[in-house]
Amino acid sequence: MSKPLKQIHLAAHFPGVNNTTVWSDPRAGSHIEFSSFVHFAQTAERAKFDFLFLAEGLRLREQGGKIYDLDVVGRPDTFTVLAALAAVTEHLGLTGTINSTFNEPYEVARQFASLDHLSDGRSAWNVVTSWDAFTGENFRRGGFLPQDERYSRAKEFLATTQELFDSWRGDEILADQATGVFLRDAKAGAFVHEGKHFDIHGRFNVPRSPQGRPVIFQAGDSDEGREFAASSADAIFSRYAQLDEGRAFYTDVKSRLAKYGRRSDQLLILPAASFVLGDTDAEAEEAAKEVRRQQVSGATALKHLEFVWNRDLSSYDPEGPLPDVDPLVSEEHIARGRAQVRMYRDPLVTAREWRELAEANNWSIRDLVIETGSRQNFVGSAQTIAKTINDYVQADASDGFILVPHITPGGLDAFADQVVPLLQEQGVFRTEYEGTTLRDHLGLAHPDERGAAERAAS
Repeated sequence: MSKPLKQIHLAAHFPGVNNTTVWSDPRAGSHIEFSSFVHFAQTAERAKFDFLFLAEGLRLREQGGKIYDLDVVGRPDTFTVLAALAAVTEHLGLTGTINSTFNEPYEVARQFASLDHLSDGRSAWNVVTSWDAFTGENFRRGGFLPQDERYSRAKEFLATTQELFDSWRGDEILADQATGVFLRDAKAGAFVHEGKHFDIHGRFNVPRSPQGRPVIFQAGDSDEGREFAASSADAIFSRYAQLDEGRAFYTDVKSRLAKYGRRSDQLLILPAASFVLGDTDAEAEEAAKEVRRQQVSGATALKHLEFVWNRDLSSYDPEGPLPDVDPLVSEEHIARGRAQVRMYRDPLVTAREWRELAEANNWSIRDLVIETGSRQNFVGSAQTIAKTINDYVQADASDGFILVPHITPGGLDAFADQVVPLLQEQGVFRTEYEGTTLRDHLGLAHPDERGAAERAAS
């Protein structure tokens, strides 16, 4: 007997704080004007996506002491944007990255509980830590926690916010006009938390929200991050969108759930994925090459090479050969705030390998960065992309994808109009929203329902 078809989960990542976006394209619009967010969100909702996702950059990255302006720099405050989008959407989930290293549990819990009320139960929190002292300088807390301590703080941070969410059961508000009694429980919202990182007590001032708690996402890929997700998250924002590595990641993380008393369907794995659509596969392949060259201009190529060389390479010709000089190995790095720097553990080895590749293929600096950098995950006609996405999900390489278009705000339009109908025809993606909350869209139990079931089983 064949197993039933899995339903695909789709979400949309508003691009920015990266160089995926081709901001120089004539079709590109603002990354700050609210109209861009509205267009993007309403397209995702028209396509019946689960949620919209906003990343967060807490500091503008620098290279050589200057703002790295080849990214899309800057981003309005996440909560402000999501709260505003709640008013112009009805079903779409609203997911935001909020840092656990530079915030406090009470403040974050209050903001997410408020967003959940404003959106009638559509909020989600991507819990992240911050790895670099550079970002921390904005908060006067730079570099004070090693990696294991960051995850320790994050786990306690999340546990503390959940205690705050749960300090209201949901039935405390009576509001009886005849008797004048508003609360049936005068102790509503009381909490006490004593731990290694937080020692707080008081009253949480936001009543229980429609979802009970926001949906929890996690985005770390280290062993600590995978354990954190298996123990506490509802979904993972993964970077594995290739079939074999996706299946390996999927199997590894799902296998960790049992030790925490969780089932496989209680944690969704949703990789980020970029795409290029064409009328034919060949047309899409050609378009993808052009997009990649737009994403890696000559100036961008030199900046990327500086991630490894840790030297000012502005005098080099991006269409010329790689530098003869070796990388500068130092704790101080020219590219501040860029996570890619951590990818190159041994810059001297990487430089030697890249020189060999460039010589063997007659690549310039720009060619090398294009060829060794990330590719679009899905390239082809609508039929090809729909089939590929479905094949990945049915093969347990993911539970769906968070799509990252390279054009803002209209880059999602063609996918919504061409690919989604094909997935709907195959019976693997919804044609209408069947619930009202983000937990409904994702097939996740309400915390109160889950708790009741666990109590009944014990």
